[in-house]
Amino acid sequence: MEAIIIGLIIILVLILILILIFYIIYRNISKKVRGLSRAIWGTSSVSAGIKKMNMEYSTTPKSVSSATGLYLPRIVRDFPEFHYDEMKERAENVLISFLRGIDAQNVALLTEGTQELKDKLSMYVSMQKAQSLRSHYDKIKVHRTELHQYRKEKGRCSITFQSAVEFVYYTIKQGEVIAGRKDLKTQAKFNIKMIYIQDRDVIESMADAALGLNCPNCGAPLSGLGAKTCAYCDTPLIEFNIRVWNFSDVEEIK
Repeated sequence: MEAIIIGLIIILVLILILILIFYIIYRNISKKVRGLSRAIWGTSSVSAGIKKMNMEYSTTPKSVSSATGLYLPRIVRDFPEFHYDEMKERAENVLISFLRGIDAQNVALLTEGTQELKDKLSMYVSMQKAQSLRSHYDKIKVHRTELHQYRKEKGRCSITFQSAVEFVYYTIKQGEVIAGRKDLKTQAKFNIKMIYIQDRDVIESMADAALGLNCPNCGAPLSGLGAKTCAYCDTPLIEFNIRVWNFSDVEEIK
């Protein structure tokens, strides 16, 4: 009996020693974590540090890839009537109206753009409605917009603006937020593309023109940029304006 009691005492002592060892290890790890947290975030609380990091991330604008100094002289040389400030403002308005169109699920809010851009917005809205989703973009603010790219191709030219923008983004399904946050800003970066058709005949002969030459009603391919009606459903068509800058795409850059 005495041997059993001694054995139990030894086991309890060993357990206490293990608990003490684990406690010392825990204290040392916690001390190092708090020190690292103070060094990174200026606070010993990890949860407070993570919260602070999220707040800084949500309020720090994205950096844009600026090539304005490189491309603007070339664009002005090729298009003397090109007004940079005016075009930049138009690009920002297209971006904002595109996001507001998603928010309201209303394609008509898009201020301007090619049929291709309108179809892209319409498809996104239709997809969301089919899945009972509603994405919201509130408090939209553009921080900075710069020229990102300028390309000259056969029969057409294209300019891409890049914008750093913030908004409050969240997606709702059946009354529940499934993406984003209502209480936190999101910083994002978008490319806004515009095109200028110089030669209709050249574009229509190119298989990869990528101008969305399809009927907006039935989706059938159109005969060309100058088509007045769809050959399949007789839907009246808006002729694509050549020798005019048209916005053709809005794309978020991840």
